[in-house]
Amino acid sequence: MSVEKYHRAMRSYRDLCGIARALDVVGERWALLVVRELLFGPKRFADLHRGLPGMSQNVLTQRLRELEESGVLTRRRTLPPAAGLVYRLTDRGRALEPVLLALGRWGSPLPPGPDSAAELSPDALIVALRTTFDPSAAAGLRAAVQLRLPGDAFRLAVDGGGLAAERREAAADAVLTTTVRVVQDLVFDGRGLDDAVRSGDASAEGDTALLRRFLAAFDDRRGA
Repeated sequence: MSVEKYHRAMRSYRDLCGIARALDVVGERWALLVVRELLFGPKRFADLHRGLPGMSQNVLTQRLRELEESGVLTRRRTLPPAAGLVYRLTDRGRALEPVLLALGRWGSPLPPGPDSAAELSPDALIVALRTTFDPSAAAGLRAAVQLRLPGDAFRLAVDGGGLAAERREAAADAVLTTTVRVVQDLVFDGRGLDDAVRSGDASAEGDTALLRRFLAAFDDRRGA
């Protein structure tokens, strides 16, 4: 289906403004969160649903179909031994990254709702780290931190006053192995790294002094 036919087939604001035209594509509930879950690489349907547990499988199927038809993402079949369908952002979908980061910065100071989940998805955690990163607190810091989470891994690099993130295992100055919840505690709730390590909730390797400075380089007033 062409983008033009797609717009005619779905609910539209019928407004010439570029904002309205963008919302015609990604304004449906959950659509931008699906994009969030794909920012750091392709995922299977089950992995997407795991990152969006409040979303029904039927709605996820519908949003994936809509986003594919609008050119935001694509799906392809992987080869054995891990054969199956994976979803990945197109160039047009990846262009939404600064939009999502801006929304994250705007929304982070708002208090969570009373029925909000207590824990972020791994991808939402990385977005939260990027949106709350404080360049002034990291002045002069050039470092790479390997964050290992259950079933996932991210390389976080501070360079030139910004924070870059990739989903991969790679050489790093320090390695932090823990859970999403513990990272939230360390970054946004003021828990000390030594306490997390002593309790067995985390393990730290490499330059732990650098890791402590890295964990302090976020504005916890704008956190999860």
